[in-house]
Formats: sequence, structure tokens, C-alpha cells
Amino acid sequence: MQPRHILTAPPSLTPLLARGALLSPLKRPRPDAPFPRTRLVLPGLRVDLARLAAYERVCGFPTGEDDLPVTYPHVLGFPLAMRLMSDRAFPLPLLGLVHTSIAITRHRPLPATGAYELHVHIADLTPHRRGTEATVVTELHTDGSVAWESRSTYLARHRTDTRPSPERKTPDPLPTLSEWRLPAGLGRRYGAASGDRNPIHLHPLTARLFGFPRAIAHGMWTVARCLAAHGVPPAATIRADFKAPVLLPGTVTYSARDGRFELRSGEGGRRLHLTGEVLPC
Repeated sequence: MQPRHILTAPPSLTPLLARGALLSPLKRPRPDAPFPRTRLVLPGLRVDLARLAAYERVCGFPTGEDDLPVTYPHVLGFPLAMRLMSDRAFPLPLLGLVHTSIAITRHRPLPATGAYELHVHIADLTPHRRGTEATVVTELHTDGSVAWESRSTYLARHRTDTRPSPERKTPDPLPTLSEWRLPAGLGRRYGAASGDRNPIHLHPLTARLFGFPRAIAHGMWTVARCLAAHGVPPAATIRADFKAPVLLPGTVTYSARDGRFELRSGEGGRRLHLTGEVLPC
């Protein structure tokens, strides 16, 4: 049976980021490594409405709605996920860990003023052609059942014996619906609203320390902004795959058709940043 650890408050992200950074050089990632099996549980969770409004504004959702945006539970669960991934027993280094995908199922609308129980655990480690991926599961419970759940994959790059997959042809662009000009300070605004102040998103100087020429947009901002434009049914399943970082400042095009959406940049949309799909359930 999966052991549970009950929390009395959400963990603070800054110490977790620092601990994860300090422990990263000691990690030896591999898909068969042991990993923490504990399920973190935070009962009696209520949403800070001022912080929620800031999140809605930066992501393009209407403010003051009765229900939470479909991506907001990820923000609520992120500190718990970081507590697990910054732990000494977690085998993947936090520095350089890349969020590669997220799958979300919203079973029913989530009132912004509701009381919730938050659950987060690491489901497994799997081999990837570029290293090892961890799957982190987040659940939001209300009235004794799961109202929202997600599975996020995080990749640690390292040498592997896995054969590279054949190169997939980049699909033709979907019809472009909007062009978005993203300011240099977008990462700082989203970081303040979400609590995710990873230095690669905040300033060009700190981003260069990790190999990026400029700061990059948060992957979860790109998903949230696309879903704010697309719209999501009350009960829905969403899948999004992160393909390439979005440099800040920058200009991207949002495209969608038949439940699919994507974010591109460059002449003719040649650089694909994000693909996704929304399905009613």
C-alpha cells in the first residue's frame, strides 16, 4: 500500500528549488533507480482568490469566474511535486529537468471557493531515448472523489542505450487564429502568480547560466494561454506536448482546429513549440 504523508500547509518553493539544485550533482539518473513512493496529501485546501485573479490575468482567462481555470490545479500541486522531486531519494537531478508533457482530466467544474484535498505522487520512471522520464500524478479531491487529475512527465537527459526514434515529420501548421507578442517580463509575471520562479524564466542573465540565450516562457503558461483562447468543456481531457522553448521577448502564433491546438514561431510557423488536444469526456 502506498504510504501517505499528510501536510498541514503547502511547502515553500524557494527552499525546495535550492535543495534540489544543491543535490543535483549527486544524482545518477537511470530508469530502474528506486524513487520515493510516498503520496503527499494536503487536506482542507482553499484557493487564494487574489493570487488566482493574477494567474487568470497573466494567462488570458476571464477573471472572477465561479470555477477554476482547467490548468490552475497544476499550480496548486506544483509545490508538492517539487517537494518529491527535490528529495534526496529522488534519482533525477532537478537542475536541467525538462517538463515534456501533461495530460489533464477535469471530471467536473471546480468552484473557486471550494475546499479540496490535494494528492501528489510519483507514478514511475521510464526509459526515454534521451534519458529517463519521471511521471508525476496530481489529483484534486472533493466530496470524497477525484474531481481533477493530471500526469506530467519530466525528462532528465543522460546517455542511454535506447535507440533513437525515427525522425518524425513536423505536421503542417493548423489554421492560425492569433498572433501573440510576448514581453520580456512575462516569465516574472507568471512566476509571481504561480510561484514557479525558476531562474530560466526570469532574466536573460540567469537563463544564460542554463544554456538559454534569453529567458524562456513557462511551459505551463503556454498551455494555459492556449486553453484560455481555445475554451474547455466542463468535463474534458487535455493532452499537451512541449516541443521547444519560447524565448522572451518573442512573437508566437496560436492555431487551432477540430479540438487540436498548437503554438509556433518563425517564418511560416516553422518552429513548433507546443501541440495539444482537447476532448470532451
